[in-house]
Amino acid sequence: MTIAIGDKLPAATFKEKTADGPVEITTDQLFAGKRVVLFAVPGAFTPTCSLNHLPGYLENRDTILGKGVDDIAVVAVNDWHVMGAWAQSSGGMGKIHFLADWDAGFTKAVGLDADLSAGGLGLRSKRYSMLVEDGVVKALNVEESPGQATVSGAAAMLEQL
Repeated sequence: MTIAIGDKLPAATFKEKTADGPVEITTDQLFAGKRVVLFAVPGAFTPTCSLNHLPGYLENRDTILGKGVDDIAVVAVNDWHVMGAWAQSSGGMGKIHFLADWDAGFTKAVGLDADLSAGGLGLRSKRYSMLVEDGVVKALNVEESPGQATVSGAAAMLEQL
């Protein structure tokens, strides 16, 4: 079942690359008592993710945070090495969280997994964005096609804030 507005996020643990190596970050650590924008991509370094989706959030980071958001995070079904490399190459390291949902545990738990095997990617996440307040989903924007980043993009999220 897909998560919906008003639902509490399930407990999950991600990995994130830091200067000291990988750290685990739980949904409680990231969302408890905070207002967070979370967006998901089918894969780090993939064209739409790298050229359209991520750049909008990086370019609008300060504006989003200025609207009362405490943090911004991107999640993908990739390992922490890949997410760390993507953070470095995109200039996003230290600006937003790059969360590795390495086993798709979180993605499956929120019901936003997608079988992209036909494109050679295997099990991945649907492309979406959500506004989460104290662990509860307040806005949810799921793309119809993984190749689109419009309803889940930073401009759309800014309109919802």
